[in-house]
Amino acid sequence: MKRNLFEKVWEAHSAGRLSSGSTQLVVGTHLIHEVTSPQAFGMLRELGLGLRCPERTFATVDHIVPTNEQSEPFSDPLADEMIRELRRNCKDFGITFFDLPTGKQGIVHIVGPELGITQPGTTIACGDSHTSTHGAFGAIAFGIGTTQVRDVLATQTIAMNKLKVRRINVNGYLAPGVYAKDVILHIIRTLGVKGGIGFAYEYGGEVFERFTMEERMTVCNMSIEGAARCGYVNPDETTFEYLKGRPYCPAGEDWEEAVARWRSMASDAGCFYDDVVEIDACDIGPTVTWGIHPGQAVFIDENIPDPDSLVDGDRETAQEAIVHMKLAAGQPIAGTPIDVAFIGSCTNGRLSDLQEAARFLQGRQVSPGVKAIVVPGSQLVGALAEKQGLDEIYRQAGFERRSAGCSMCLAMNPDKLVGDQLCASTSNRNFKGRQGSPTGRTMLMSPLMVAAAAVTGKISDAREVFGVTNGASV
Repeated sequence: MKRNLFEKVWEAHSAGRLSSGSTQLVVGTHLIHEVTSPQAFGMLRELGLGLRCPERTFATVDHIVPTNEQSEPFSDPLADEMIRELRRNCKDFGITFFDLPTGKQGIVHIVGPELGITQPGTTIACGDSHTSTHGAFGAIAFGIGTTQVRDVLATQTIAMNKLKVRRINVNGYLAPGVYAKDVILHIIRTLGVKGGIGFAYEYGGEVFERFTMEERMTVCNMSIEGAARCGYVNPDETTFEYLKGRPYCPAGEDWEEAVARWRSMASDAGCFYDDVVEIDACDIGPTVTWGIHPGQAVFIDENIPDPDSLVDGDRETAQEAIVHMKLAAGQPIAGTPIDVAFIGSCTNGRLSDLQEAARFLQGRQVSPGVKAIVVPGSQLVGALAEKQGLDEIYRQAGFERRSAGCSMCLAMNPDKLVGDQLCASTSNRNFKGRQGSPTGRTMLMSPLMVAAAAVTGKISDAREVFGVTNGASV
């Protein structure tokens, strides 16, 4: 029987049916960080339980780590306590920890792939919403809560209900200046922030076949913003080429066996999907969010919608968003003044993100009055960026170069908005208060669009600012 990847991975990791009707699913890889794990370890100690599979568990520190000054003890007592607690737990339970001194620390969803821990055909869990990132490799990856973190630590399994699968095909060619970030914002805008409830999203079509692994990760990262529990791309030669030679990947004869196994996990031609969505790449433009969730977005040449023109379910939220964002219905999104520009996060803090913005920033200057920061997603990304001279390009342009971490994506660290500052951001959420201030305002967009906003001091069409006529997508 022909099956899609989700079905194959689910069946391969099923340990049986529970009385509740849920499946007891074996977790192939468990990723942890400092925020959602302390309570889980505390529960293990209270119950007198050990760690079921320490060799399948990997830790890093990312959410609370400061990016401007990393000498210890941290100035924030809570952050300092959390990193010390994670160190203690990793030592006590025998967990591999990519700590600050290792040179391998970074955002968990960037560290896993770059070290080859993330592999096709497996299940991956992490106490973080954006674990769907790892689905870019043909894995079924999902975020879990703290009690579920405890369950995985103790049993290497989790109770889950099987999802339906929606195939999303994006065919044709993206126009110059349109990137993977625009693709996922368009998908969320089209299907809605609740459209993925009960679904896994399988991304495919000509655009995804041409995408690099980092582009695929950007899209899969934000699957959760459309309410899909996970999102994935079938593994192919692009996947295998990226993984080959990575530290935690098989080598030699084991490599060939692994590739054969990974290739067999891809969805069979003609397999069943619960739903199929077709999107034409030429219909996607550079996209900017205007509201308080990622589905409230428009193309750069569009106007902010009139709430009265929307359906009942969207009207009230749109009115709330316009008030919070201090915008006016019907006004162009282009030209909106910004205060802060942020390039980073698990969505767009990879090397290609930094490269793409840097190549257009050469010879440009950040607009007076704009605070611009660039934050590599990992220490390895930061080292490569420095080696390639990207640091100097950003410094000369007026960006502050920071150390690896989540930074201003969620502001569980010193990088926060102040008052009602408006931030042009490459992160994944524009919720109220997400960037540290309850009145702060966030607009999501691609790295190049953030660069354009930084140098003009306002939301701008990067194609016009930089004369974009070609170039790889990010």
